[in-house]
Amino acid sequence: MAPRSSPLKGQIEPERQCSLDIHGQTVCYGLYRSRRRTIGLSVDHRGLRVGAPLGAALRDIESLLREHGQWVLDKLAHWQAQRAAATLVDGSRFPWLGQPLQLLLPDGLTRSRWGAAELQLAVPAGKAIEPVLRRVLQQRARSLFLARLEIHAARLGVPTPPLFLSSARTRWGSCNSKGEIRLSWRLGHVSLALIDYVVIHELAHLKEMNHGPRFWAIVERLYPDWRWARAELQRQASGLPPL
Repeated sequence: MAPRSSPLKGQIEPERQCSLDIHGQTVCYGLYRSRRRTIGLSVDHRGLRVGAPLGAALRDIESLLREHGQWVLDKLAHWQAQRAAATLVDGSRFPWLGQPLQLLLPDGLTRSRWGAAELQLAVPAGKAIEPVLRRVLQQRARSLFLARLEIHAARLGVPTPPLFLSSARTRWGSCNSKGEIRLSWRLGHVSLALIDYVVIHELAHLKEMNHGPRFWAIVERLYPDWRWARAELQRQASGLPPL
């Protein structure tokens, strides 16, 4: 059965909290059983909820969640973004380059200003905070990514490739057959060491458009601790802010 967004009804057992790994992210959900014939998924103000028939096996429930894993992650990301938009205030903190960054909203500021551990955000009157903040972070991320691409492309002995930004939450980067690299601007939330791993990973595809032994040999030559970095990115992914 395809996921749906309508409320789940007919609950006759207490809801219990469960969790499941989906695409490297730990997803928490509320599970309840009722006199229904199929398993249904929904996302409401409480997060992800799963309604299941009384006799449905947990393995079947988890199989459905994995089958619709991207739908689940996208819906939860949207839900988290809505929650974040409602709570962004003067003094809010979120990670940038792996360190806490404080958001300040001074009155009358006409241009955003970056400090060592703070961002003074210029929000025009009548504008929502979130889209303004996202644009400033994207600009900052693009400048940083270009600099890291230049450094590591030189180490690899290739020209700096064209860079495009994405807003992906589960795919950090990609490299296509044209030699164009796309990086999620949300990488700016993690440390420079992890950003460098993703940059080097995508640059290595300019030499090997696969994930075979020769590809990983290139990555390891430029980034010996790539196994740690890959695992750390997976660990941190679910805890990054849903901006």
